[in-house]
Amino acid sequence: MSRAFTREEDSENAIAGVGERPISQHRNLVTEHGLAMIEENLADLRDVLAKAERKADRERIAVVSRDLRYWTARRESAELSVPEPGSDLVRFGMGATLEGDDGKKVHWKIVGEDEADPAKGTISHVSPMAVALFGKKIGDVAVVNGKEWEIVKLSDS
Repeated sequence: MSRAFTREEDSENAIAGVGERPISQHRNLVTEHGLAMIEENLADLRDVLAKAERKADRERIAVVSRDLRYWTARRESAELSVPEPGSDLVRFGMGATLEGDDGKKVHWKIVGEDEADPAKGTISHVSPMAVALFGKKIGDVAVVNGKEWEIVKLSDS
């Protein structure tokens, strides 16, 4: 990369006041849905960038370029991981139904960092709950933040 290109890129980021999006140091495991989400983000950002370039909107170009660099890096490092059907151990990409001491049940699907959304029942594979669940089977107990959760069901989704 030439120094002139670097300066121009730095100048674009300074215009919008944006820094680079941090990229996780963990393995970039993704489900099939997560990989499709990355591809969709890349396509959408390319379209938005083309529109911003036609309008010569430097601030929008800087922000979209930054996001495009992030998702390009995430696509390059993505490792598709599909759980083995019928596995009796908690693995990446699987769902686990848990029951707490109070009888309350929750269901979590373990997914990649970029696709995790706890409000929708998905958690990152590097979250404390996922780490506590990995390798366990139905009937085992996972302890997170001092609370015990018994695994009562496993699913491929």
